[in-house]
Amino acid sequence: MLSDLEIAQQAELRPIVDVAKDAGILREELKLYGDYMAKVDLSILDRLADVPDAKLILVTAITPTPLGEGKTVVTLGLAQALRHIGKKAMATIREPSMGPTFGIKGGACGGGYAQAVPMEEINLHFTGDIHAVGAANNLLAAMIDASLWHNNPLNIDPFTISWNRGVDMNDVALRNIVIGLGGRRGGWPREAQFDITVASEVMAILALTSGLADIRKRFGRIQVAYDRDGNPITAEDLNAAGAMTVLMKDAIKPNLVLP
Repeated sequence: MLSDLEIAQQAELRPIVDVAKDAGILREELKLYGDYMAKVDLSILDRLADVPDAKLILVTAITPTPLGEGKTVVTLGLAQALRHIGKKAMATIREPSMGPTFGIKGGACGGGYAQAVPMEEINLHFTGDIHAVGAANNLLAAMIDASLWHNNPLNIDPFTISWNRGVDMNDVALRNIVIGLGGRRGGWPREAQFDITVASEVMAILALTSGLADIRKRFGRIQVAYDRDGNPITAEDLNAAGAMTVLMKDAIKPNLVLP
């Protein structure tokens, strides 16, 4: 029996432009990442605004195992089955995190003949979306500590800071850390944490947003701490939301690959 990797590597890939055409996506609405991956410009939402919504099937699970629960396999297999019986179907899945890719799980593009391809590209850097999420998340974290270091103009109570840094890797040593060491030029010493990037609030906002203006508003409402009088401190207060939005300008565009 062939392994998932062998199946993926033996698959005959179709040009992503042809896949997009079959899905009703225009060439000018694509930003190509090679021959087999692309991003879809959000202008497609305006073009299809009057088209009735399709039916949605949500695949979810509980009780995770080291190898996952099989959500992606079921989602892709179901989409393939619907296409096989003549229905129009498109599967939407989340980009994998690199952490589990290098652990026992070994990737998150599905399995067997129910996979998204090119599997190696999707499991690694893909089109850079998770890197953008991490950059936006960590920019906000850096601006919190920069505000503390520059005489704390927002009167932030360091003990109430709830915004963590992110890394797209399973690194247990970063779960609980102390930052700001090194004397006066090393920042404000305090306890901190790293989360895996895909578990960040920035990733949650990315999943919900409808465009740049919307994501800018959502970023501005992120609460990161309280001041010493008990008032909430937001990303807008730190003037971070605009810069975070710029980092996410391409990540908000959905990716198109082959099942």
